[in-house]
Amino acid sequence: MSQSKKRQLALNVFLLRYGHHPAGWLHPTWTENGRPDLQWWIRAAKIAEAAKFDTFFVADFIGRSGVIDKQSVKNPNNFHFEPFTLLSAIAAQTKDIGLVATVNTNFSDPYNVARQFTSLDHLSGGRAGWNVVSSLNPVTAKNFGIEAPITHEERYERASEFIQLTKALWDSWDDDAFDHPNRQSGQFYDPASGHPVNFKGEYFKSEGLLDFPRPIQGYPVFVQAGNSETGREFAAREAEMTYSSATSLDVAKAYYADVKSRMAKYGRDEDQLKITPGLNVVVAETDQEAQDKYGELQALVDFSELEFGGQDLTKYPLDGPLPDLDYDPGENGRGRFQQQLELARRENLTIRQLVLKFRVARGHLQAIGSAKSVADTIEQWFVEKGADGFNVVPPYSIKGLEDFTRLVVPELQRRGIFRKEYEGKTYRENLGLNRPENPNTPVADKLKTGS
Repeated sequence: MSQSKKRQLALNVFLLRYGHHPAGWLHPTWTENGRPDLQWWIRAAKIAEAAKFDTFFVADFIGRSGVIDKQSVKNPNNFHFEPFTLLSAIAAQTKDIGLVATVNTNFSDPYNVARQFTSLDHLSGGRAGWNVVSSLNPVTAKNFGIEAPITHEERYERASEFIQLTKALWDSWDDDAFDHPNRQSGQFYDPASGHPVNFKGEYFKSEGLLDFPRPIQGYPVFVQAGNSETGREFAAREAEMTYSSATSLDVAKAYYADVKSRMAKYGRDEDQLKITPGLNVVVAETDQEAQDKYGELQALVDFSELEFGGQDLTKYPLDGPLPDLDYDPGENGRGRFQQQLELARRENLTIRQLVLKFRVARGHLQAIGSAKSVADTIEQWFVEKGADGFNVVPPYSIKGLEDFTRLVVPELQRRGIFRKEYEGKTYRENLGLNRPENPNTPVADKLKTGS
């Protein structure tokens, strides 16, 4: 292990303004209109930071609003701020919490992404993280004029090369390249501190230097979500945090052990990857009150449009078993689809039960109860190494985050598994992750600058 400190729980929050539960925006607690609201997001980030969360996570369902149909008019979460713009505004209103932006490698260019992340890292004082996504939704592809399909494996290969090039661009300047402008010589920087990139890969080419200093953290923290075999290998090689899904501790422990065991062949220590499953949580003063609150949401679920693995299920009885059909989940979300299918078969769930148990929670662990009940679940998964932490996904609006920070966080702190104060200066330091050295910087200069 590269650290001697006591293992600490990582807590991230992934909010959707209209709630993760599909009926969240229909709940009486939601009273706003659908226009963008920066102040809502700033308020949410400040709540998470006051509770000492590690991460404020912003998703990006890019281009999903390109179709108007029966499903799209019921989903408000297709409409949201672009992550870099939003997180730049939040960076100015916070000072400690990590800021993770989702960027899809199929719809971006490595040079632009490297430039955007180094800007965000400097704007935030070293708090940027990159949720690397390589999904290829057909609706999104049409927005970008992409016609030829890209296979699941090829998307991950392309994403790996994308990261390789962005790292090379971040390393194109020494850490202190712009710290000592020389007024006597008239040189703004020492030319020896620049390391021009000449990258020729299978998918990308780039020559030159990044037009902004190296990120404060060296690189943004790399976050990845993917339960498939290819996704697990990608996580072991590239990721520093995974946003995984698991509905049982046994499944979580198997994933945890599997991904961590793959890291050694890439020369990586296990503690340099934080595995943080999604946690769909409803907490209240008592277990019964929490169940009642969740029941109100479940009663609002719309069953009129049901699709599963490419099959229309509306013609089958809601309270009958999942039919034995030729399901095809396509190239996206294979791991989560397989979890749903296995769960339905293992527990003999009806279609209604599957929707309410899995698809509403999006494949994540559900914790519904009092602060003690929720904290018991979190502590068990953490201690038994099903997780290094959790990505909290409140089902409805900002109220779910407020309830969690008010009730659960103090209980976790009392148990000594979650911080009471931030201890690091950067996002990496708070997570206990190493800062990557610049491989282009001479050893003597590294010692001189302390990098």
